[in-house]
Amino acid sequence: MSPNGECPDVPPSPVPVIIPATDHPIKVHDIDGEALKVLYRLRDAGFAGYLVGGGVRDLYLGQRPKDFDISTNARPGQLRKLFRNSRTIGRRFRLVQVFFRGGKIIEVSTLRSRSEYDINDIDKVLPSNNTFGTLPEDAFRRDLTINSLFYEIENNTIIDYVGGVKDLDQGIIRIVGEPDRRVTRDPVRIMRVVRHAARNGFRIEEQSWQAIVRHRHKLDLCPPSRIRDELLRDLRSGKSEPWTRTVLKSRIFTTILPFYTEILDGARGRQRQQELLALTRVLDRLHGQSDDDYRIEIPDYMLFTTLLVPWAEERFDLLQQRLHGPAHHILSREIRAELDSLFNERFNIKRLDKEAMTTLLVNLPIFESQQRKKTWPKWLRGKSYFADCSRFAGLFVEAAGGPAVDANLFAAQPRQARRETADSSGRDSGSGHGRRGRRGGRPAFSSRSKGIFGFRNG
Repeated sequence: MSPNGECPDVPPSPVPVIIPATDHPIKVHDIDGEALKVLYRLRDAGFAGYLVGGGVRDLYLGQRPKDFDISTNARPGQLRKLFRNSRTIGRRFRLVQVFFRGGKIIEVSTLRSRSEYDINDIDKVLPSNNTFGTLPEDAFRRDLTINSLFYEIENNTIIDYVGGVKDLDQGIIRIVGEPDRRVTRDPVRIMRVVRHAARNGFRIEEQSWQAIVRHRHKLDLCPPSRIRDELLRDLRSGKSEPWTRTVLKSRIFTTILPFYTEILDGARGRQRQQELLALTRVLDRLHGQSDDDYRIEIPDYMLFTTLLVPWAEERFDLLQQRLHGPAHHILSREIRAELDSLFNERFNIKRLDKEAMTTLLVNLPIFESQQRKKTWPKWLRGKSYFADCSRFAGLFVEAAGGPAVDANLFAAQPRQARRETADSSGRDSGSGHGRRGRRGGRPAFSSRSKGIFGFRNG
């Protein structure tokens, strides 16, 4: 903050645009019931409560939000007293998680003055009274204008300090504040800009685009685990193909994976880019089939390996290899050594995951060949890695123009299996009404009518 206590990114006396209920598409019945309970309870206790961020954005766009996050002027201690079945998380900025039946969690945060990544001394834990802020301060500390909107239930209005509604209407991704400064303070914002552009089919505003291109190399300064987690989110998003197009165009892709720099240049490089796009298109088709009752789970190591196939083809002429015995073992050792070299400190990939990635790559030639023949020799079916390698080969063959791989091979529980489980037990095993122990420190629930939202009282 500045010496006078003001947040430097907030213009003096900002005036919000208030969009009345008649001028926006969000209806109260579109909001999650538990989120409404939290909002109404805050209101009845005399606090201000707002639906914020991605929840407002997605509802405005006619989409179903994954999360309904809430911000309030109540402090974490007051929230814990108000919501007995809750817990506090976070070291620097404390969040309160309110628990509901079925494992649902609503996160409630106190309005903040700035992002933790805009604090000059990142090792300093600030006093609690320096982290809280006002509504405009909270709006201006957020990354993107389309994620800086507030919805309040008293009058069903949207409060907009940063032009987020206009950007939603025009399909624009814009960084809040001065783009160079915001990206320099937290380079991971570069990946968030690309993510939201890809997921919504929006274009990136010119100054924001220039900032992420100009500062893309600062991603090397970020903790590897943060980049890894952001990358995996994009590969699982169901929009990894448009994401790949954007990171290739901006050269963020080769910043994250620098060993691709020479491979992607020239006419041959364009072919490798098309291979990447085809592979991510298959990931999108698979992840696009996930819903509340059917979840696609592609392991992290398989997602990473998907990005490595064009590199392995170029580096080892992979698909032309038909090796057996010692030669196969030598190639496996070479690939493993390369992965160690490339990912030694990048992404914090576990040793077992690198072993799995090596297995998928070195066995891709034989599995791809047998996948096309639709025959599986007995000796191959008996291998411990058969299930993983056959799934991965199916993904690759589809990307190369072959038949679509069966999504059930990647499902946490196939649809048919879910129906059989539900029928045999008289109810769906995922309904949460079976005998379950208390795990993870979550609050217990009570069937008594008293208590907070049906939670155990006292």
